[in-house]
Amino acid sequence: MSKINESFKSAIQEIQDGATIIVGGFGLSGIPEKSILALRDKGVKDLTIISNNCGVDDWGLGLLLANKQIKKMISSYVGENKIFEQQFLSGELEVELVPQGTLAERIRAGGAGIPGFYTATGVGTKIAEGKEHKEFDGKMYILERGITADFALVKAWKADTLGNLVYRKTARNFNPLAAMAGKATIAEVEEIVEPGELQPDQIHTPSIFVQRLLQGDGYEKRIERKTVQVEKGDFSWT
Repeated sequence: MSKINESFKSAIQEIQDGATIIVGGFGLSGIPEKSILALRDKGVKDLTIISNNCGVDDWGLGLLLANKQIKKMISSYVGENKIFEQQFLSGELEVELVPQGTLAERIRAGGAGIPGFYTATGVGTKIAEGKEHKEFDGKMYILERGITADFALVKAWKADTLGNLVYRKTARNFNPLAAMAGKATIAEVEEIVEPGELQPDQIHTPSIFVQRLLQGDGYEKRIERKTVQVEKGDFSWT
């Protein structure tokens, strides 16, 4: 059976209210923007979203926040999203903040079938409250649980028709981990090629982790924040 879907609407049709979704991306880099737009248009609510952050006010996962579709965020960074801050402070949004490396490892562990692992990160802070502590070689560690989700939404650069994925540079970020940890992974890509056209040693996500595949177009690829430096003498001031 082909993994290729003809529309984003059909690809996400099984995502219902209350679903848990892992979403790839870091800031606005490598986000599955077309799948997010389809979720917004569908209007599903009470979602638990696991992602490094929640986009910005008017793009990425921030669109779902603005539409009040997210009940809980498991993330490591609030970032520039004012809606995130407002909903959290008002009690509308439940937030579980996780150190970034711990979040990556929790997702990786979940995808690898590992239920939990010990880490020193967070020991002695609020992160450790209520978690099992264990000493190894004279150093204290806390137990963190692996993460899985009902669905994973990822964005890749290229795929073959079997669902093997290649990410481009820093847009890889959390995407390979997310693809592993979803019970059903929906991958959107910029180009789909025939099997054999991708070099095996260039594949980042094997097809076994991908259940649905779509080709998108017109990606905006916004920059979350741009910082420039102007050298003295570059402009004439009046």
